[in-house]
Amino acid sequence: MRPKTVPVALSLLLTVCALHADEAPLFIPQWLGAQYTFVDQHQDWLHSPYAGDMSLHPDGDTARSHTFGLYFGVALPARLQLYADVEMFKGEGVSGATGLGGLTNGDVIRSGTVSLGKTPYLARAYLRWTWPLGGDTTTLERAQDQLPGEESTRRFEVKLGKMAVNDDFDKNRYAGSTRTQFMNWSLFNNTAWDFAADTRGYTEGLMMAWLDNGWSLRYGIYRMPYEANGQRLVSSLSDSQGQQIELTVQPSPDGWALRFLAFRNTARMGIYSDAIAIALATGQRPDIRANDQPGRLKYGFAINGELPLADQGDTGLFMRAGWNNGRTESFVFTEVDRTLSGGFQLSGVHWGRPTDHFAVALDINGLSRDHRNYLALGGDGFVLGDGALNYGHEQILEAYYSFTPIAHLTLSPDLQLIHNPGYNRDRGPARFVGLRAHVEF
Repeated sequence: MRPKTVPVALSLLLTVCALHADEAPLFIPQWLGAQYTFVDQHQDWLHSPYAGDMSLHPDGDTARSHTFGLYFGVALPARLQLYADVEMFKGEGVSGATGLGGLTNGDVIRSGTVSLGKTPYLARAYLRWTWPLGGDTTTLERAQDQLPGEESTRRFEVKLGKMAVNDDFDKNRYAGSTRTQFMNWSLFNNTAWDFAADTRGYTEGLMMAWLDNGWSLRYGIYRMPYEANGQRLVSSLSDSQGQQIELTVQPSPDGWALRFLAFRNTARMGIYSDAIAIALATGQRPDIRANDQPGRLKYGFAINGELPLADQGDTGLFMRAGWNNGRTESFVFTEVDRTLSGGFQLSGVHWGRPTDHFAVALDINGLSRDHRNYLALGGDGFVLGDGALNYGHEQILEAYYSFTPIAHLTLSPDLQLIHNPGYNRDRGPARFVGLRAHVEF
């Protein structure tokens, strides 16, 4: 990111965008929302006969994170809209946000690396174009990346620019926001889906969607990072790209939904079996990064479902399942090759607090055989590396209660219990207690 981009854009927008209109006038920037999220999380001590540089700290840890966001939009002619989001992250995750496939604080994905600093940055900046296909319309309220007004429910849609891939793919009503729902990475996204992103979770690319009655189809192509978990994106899609396509089946707008996703990444990646072979031949620890070469492929599939049960959909079930080939290195999101999760949300209307929720979920993560053998020989990924591995599925249980004492403020006590942290039977279990405060306007 160019260092002057954020201050100039922010000062321009703040001088003209203090609008709360019900419609979106052309060419006038509007403030669409703001948020602040604070997470205080404590990791208890855990059984640890050995540890590596990427392990959970055996003596426990306490960490706090803060994220700030300002969100703007501009209506343009010819059904175009321009969106710009400015964010800032401060703090860190417990154990340096390493040691797990399913990390415990989803907001630390915005932290980037130490060299990125803790100053404001441009998170999103993209154009959106829609073409109505006839039929009913729906009224949109002002919200993050959503200008107010009328929009056709049957439409063709295009986005171009800087954005987050998971803004449009793998969405779920009950498990889709780390700031208001589940905090564990494996519960707000499908962690076997290694979607294109820089260290902070954003990338540049193109998304196209066809939305019709009862179904929608989305396709996206985006720039991959130059190296695993890197902030630098490749200069050209011809060099490296992440592609995904997703079919959503939802006969009723407020009813059950199933989403089927497939992805294919081309990037400068290493191959686990090659890194292992080199290590065995040289007597050294395997190093997946030393095996990086352009044009390597990673692909996978995911399914995502939600089932409203009662309370106008405020009480319901969700599930996710995902698989990737696990041959090439985990490159972007986290180190998970197979995942299965499911959970339940209960509306507070049953105890006289309709804006509150209680939710609980279970996730099981796994690694491919090549990936687990690499870690067992002492290899490091970008979030895993205990120096050795007695493999077992990583098992995550999370429960939270979201409480709204006043409008715009949500407080969420959160508990997480993880067996076989980092897929290692020799370590753990790991226990986490957290408190999240979220303010949104």
